[in-house]
Amino acid sequence: MIHKLSHAEILARQVALAREPRVPLVVVLDDIRSLLNVGAIFRAADGVGVEKIFLCGITGYPPQGGIAKTALGAEESVPWEYHKDAIAVVNSLKEKGYTILALEQAREAVSYETFVPGGPVCLVVGNEIEGVSDKLMACCDLAIEIEMRGIKNSLNVAVAFGVAAFSLRRNVLA
Repeated sequence: MIHKLSHAEILARQVALAREPRVPLVVVLDDIRSLLNVGAIFRAADGVGVEKIFLCGITGYPPQGGIAKTALGAEESVPWEYHKDAIAVVNSLKEKGYTILALEQAREAVSYETFVPGGPVCLVVGNEIEGVSDKLMACCDLAIEIEMRGIKNSLNVAVAFGVAAFSLRRNVLA
């Protein structure tokens, strides 16, 4: 029989895990329109243990309304900064030695499942409709993508972020 953890056991485990160093992964969200998506990304980023989220362009930032609804407090536990210009943030991270990855469908993209980083990573996530802008793509070192097998060509941006971020965590810590 499988025994579900009690709430107290889950909390004790989370306290222990929270002491672990953060994963060498930062996130740049550029022009994310939905505050609910931003909140969901905060929650997944907390679960992954990312270093920081950079909220750029029109992307909303705490304490704006809908973020807390889906973040459930993660907006307070994950370090974040707002910057108008995502390209300036990416160029600064590149100077600090981060590999810049676009989460995007591109001719040169590799599968998120097979990419193994050789150091700290910045994952760039773009607008729900247009994706990562062409100007921002030009600043990226590589694109990773999630292959779709159904009739839809993409996942919701927050879901796609979660899939890619948990995979990157596994590969960064391997």
